Amino acid sequence: MLHMNQIDQIKELQREGYGPSEIGKRIKVDRKTVAHYMNQEDFNGSLEVAKLEGSKLDRFKPKIDEWLREDRQMRYKQRHTAKRIHERLKEEYAEEYQCSCALVQRYVKQYKEARKGSKGYLELVWAKGEAQADFGEADILEGGVRKTIKYLTLSFPYSNAGFSQCFGGESSECVCQGLKDIFSHIGGVPLRIVVDNGTGIGRRIQDKVSYSELFLRFKCHYGFSVSFCNVNAGHEKGNVENKIGYTRRNFFVPMPEVESVDGFNEELFRRAEEDHEREHYKKSLFISELFEEERKALGSLPVRPFNVERFERVSTDGYGKFCVDGKHWYSSAP
Repeated sequence: MLHMNQIDQIKELQREGYGPSEIGKRIKVDRKTVAHYMNQEDFNGSLEVAKLEGSKLDRFKPKIDEWLREDRQMRYKQRHTAKRIHERLKEEYAEEYQCSCALVQRYVKQYKEARKGSKGYLELVWAKGEAQADFGEADILEGGVRKTIKYLTLSFPYSNAGFSQCFGGESSECVCQGLKDIFSHIGGVPLRIVVDNGTGIGRRIQDKVSYSELFLRFKCHYGFSVSFCNVNAGHEKGNVENKIGYTRRNFFVPMPEVESVDGFNEELFRRAEEDHEREHYKKSLFISELFEEERKALGSLPVRPFNVERFERVSTDGYGKFCVDGKHWYSSAP
């Protein structure tokens, strides 16, 4: 059985278009084991394509791109190979199509290479389906009692759409539950999420990245990539920083009076959808129109939902009480 970090490597290389044999060579794991994890979808516990010029394939490239984009919504084994694309083009275009399979293979390889992008820095031009995430802080009145809550915000720079969910803290459970609820609401999964170092997710120190165990399983389960901001480069996720401030000013002023946080989270989804019915600050289209277009670039939801839970062995004291996270005490007695 592979370590979760190795499984994450497999999933990252799979998203970049590599097959089992190539991945096996790169991480020195048997190809059958690699294929097993490439097909695994349940991890519960117990840029624009560069255009090729002067080719007979040019007029068919938009259709190939469309099929490859649609493949992001499909299971790994149900995606197009270059050979299958070649066969479909022959079937659908008959005598018009006079290209070799090798030509299609080269183009598909170039398409996938272009999508990998650079991992040394973060682009400030955002593609469809890429998101940024961070926490904001605000006060609410829950049942007449004033409480300070954290709200996880996921924003999409391409369309400027954003969604928020409230929690009591910034733990791994809060991050995973918030993202899970947002993914379910929007009906898809971002291709990449940009984050800051944080205990709920993980951290990057120079070139070494470490994730919390729960978040790593969640990441593999939903199949998205994560990029950490560079040091002293908060502008790399400026969209979500602005969205957090906008959400606080518009959804938390005056201080909300709520019966329950769960009910308020449903209200936040409704208000976000209403807020998207305004014009984008630059593109002269409504945010809702841009996000509807962006939805097509999202990955598909997994067949099974992820169980946001953590298993931990603890010791009890003489009274049958135990401590979690060094500060929360519970009784194990009936």
